[in-house]
Amino acid sequence: MGFAVSDEVLGTFAPIVIYWVYSGIYALLDSFENYRLHSKIDEDEKNLVSKRTVVKGVLLQQTIQAVVAILLFTVTGNDSGDAAGPKPSLIVLARQFVTAMLVLDTWQYFMHRYMHHNKFLYKHIHSQHHRLVVPYAFGALYNHPLEGLLLDTIGGALSFLLSGMSPRASIFFFSFATVKTVDDHCGLWLPGNLFHFFFRNNTAYHDVHHQLYGSKYNFSQPFFVMWDRILGTYMPYSLDKRAGGGFETRPLKDYKDA
Repeated sequence: MGFAVSDEVLGTFAPIVIYWVYSGIYALLDSFENYRLHSKIDEDEKNLVSKRTVVKGVLLQQTIQAVVAILLFTVTGNDSGDAAGPKPSLIVLARQFVTAMLVLDTWQYFMHRYMHHNKFLYKHIHSQHHRLVVPYAFGALYNHPLEGLLLDTIGGALSFLLSGMSPRASIFFFSFATVKTVDDHCGLWLPGNLFHFFFRNNTAYHDVHHQLYGSKYNFSQPFFVMWDRILGTYMPYSLDKRAGGGFETRPLKDYKDA
């Protein structure tokens, strides 16, 4: 007798497994100083939280996400829906993916921006994520639990519901979104990285936001830079060689942190 795993279970736990596997790959590449956006010394000195605390924080957020995902799948579908029903065409799947990407980006942009401009929310909630001044891969989901619920979990639920995708399609979408989010925080500018080629919202773009000069800019995540450009919160930057090896993001103009 074969052991079948439902699409709902895969949709819940595959992104979690992929998060740690993909982060682990970047952890193995961590010593590639010539491709780092910050030196290893800066990572150790500037970050305000230990990696042990980061791991515990991420696991807590993923636990909450898993519970919400199980509840969402329970309410909206069933285990046999994908197998029994007609398969959507590639055009339909592409439309669902793009819709989900736009919904997730829109939700996260406005929630993320509000958490920066509301002093109470920033001090007590969002500042936890910015304890990582020098981001690294497995710190991508290191957030206050409430922020994780509002930005990532609810944003993911809305993108799933409004796009109309099935639990099976959600496996691929949320796995892709997870890989993209980890990549944006990896702190490495590796040659041949396809995310850097296809997306302007990438590792360097998000690194700007984690620096003091860029904390009120580049709010968009994880896919496009659309809202930053439309609403004037886009910070242009250059990616320059750093003395001693590696790269450094620098703003192209003088900006005030206002």
